[in-house]
Amino acid sequence: MNKANRNEILAIGVMVLLFLLVGFGQSWSLSLSILNMCIISAVMALGINIQWGYAGIFNVGIMGFTALGGLAAVLVSYSPVHEAWKVGGLGMIISLFLLILTIVAVYFLNRIFNKNKYKYWIIALAVIIGLLLINAFYRPAVIAIENVNPAVTGFLGGLGLPIIFSWIVGGIFAAAVAFVIGKVALGLRSDYLAIATLGISEIIIAVLKHEDWLSRGVKNVIGLKRPVPYEIDLQKTDWFISLVTYINSSKLSAISDSLESEKILNQLVIDSSTIFVKLCYMILFTLVLLFILYLANKAQISPWGRMMRAIRDNEVSANAMGKDVVKRHLQVFVIGSAVVGIAGAMMITQNGLFTPSSFLPLRYTFLIWVMVIVGGSGNNLGSILGGFIIWFTWIEAAPASQFLIELFTSGLDENNNFKLHLMDSVPYFRYLIMGTVLLLILRYRPKGILPEKVRHS
Repeated sequence: MNKANRNEILAIGVMVLLFLLVGFGQSWSLSLSILNMCIISAVMALGINIQWGYAGIFNVGIMGFTALGGLAAVLVSYSPVHEAWKVGGLGMIISLFLLILTIVAVYFLNRIFNKNKYKYWIIALAVIIGLLLINAFYRPAVIAIENVNPAVTGFLGGLGLPIIFSWIVGGIFAAAVAFVIGKVALGLRSDYLAIATLGISEIIIAVLKHEDWLSRGVKNVIGLKRPVPYEIDLQKTDWFISLVTYINSSKLSAISDSLESEKILNQLVIDSSTIFVKLCYMILFTLVLLFILYLANKAQISPWGRMMRAIRDNEVSANAMGKDVVKRHLQVFVIGSAVVGIAGAMMITQNGLFTPSSFLPLRYTFLIWVMVIVGGSGNNLGSILGGFIIWFTWIEAAPASQFLIELFTSGLDENNNFKLHLMDSVPYFRYLIMGTVLLLILRYRPKGILPEKVRHS
């Protein structure tokens, strides 16, 4: 066993131990919640590693692609609001048709008047006319839709399909937007590309916040369908109650009072239903993660993957060898963004609600990049490990800080100003710890915990 394999096994073992400690020390429900979000974060980190680790594309629009995945969960799983479709559906369909017609018209006008000095004036006139026609149908439709029971719906709803289909649709949404961004911005320098992706990400979030007809905006969408059972249903199911009784038979048999035994069993059923649901999510998320990891590894060791690394290491030489650098960058940009979109749909599936205001750059851009850097850029398993480490640290930093503060200030009076100041500052220790972890990794492991494996073929 070589050193790299030993490091991988050691890192995985440490993470397993940490989850066990949380399970025994805090609760198994919390441990599984953290684990599920770690898996989702690992999928996002894997998508960014495909872009940065394979091709050196610096994408800081992660938040927007994640939100598109979340939007897919709403549009796929929420039941259609028939009254909204009745009053404004036709107007929206006509608006969409006119938008497509305007785009097609601009495309053909650009080709027909390619050498005409008035080309841009003609195209601008076509765009203005198209926007005026679209607005004539769009605005009345929006007003009518948003006035349909705005406290509960006020939007068109979705298709009413199983939410698990949204994972595929979320990837398609993100890939489609990434294709448009890539066609426009991938020819730019990396810093301009970063600005473009960040700007478009903010535009996506702004649209989701303000276009209530699409996903209720800041009113949020709740009650999305689940791919797993509901806790309340499990608590009334005979086979589940029997399973919990069997598992805890020794504990229940030691209680002589039947009323007390029944009370404890009811509580055990409630607690076990939460754990069971989170285990179901864990299985689904793990299957997706392993599938994407398998495809990513296959792509990395393929001739296509070697070509992408050659382009990453030296674009000039690759271009001189006849490789279409911009086209290959577009491919990998679309693929990586699709993976992030899938992760966004998975996250909303677990949460059961869609809240556009919760998509913040700190959480969905900075943290994901830290995951890739800490785990090891260019190493798929390293990115997954980084996702686990950083999300676990992000969640457990606050309770760990509180525990240490209470431990080291145990000799001080409860009303001591210094102690009170430290306790009030517990939420901010999270940022201090995250910064410290990143600095230590950059200082002592600049290539990440699991560096990229250089393959010679």
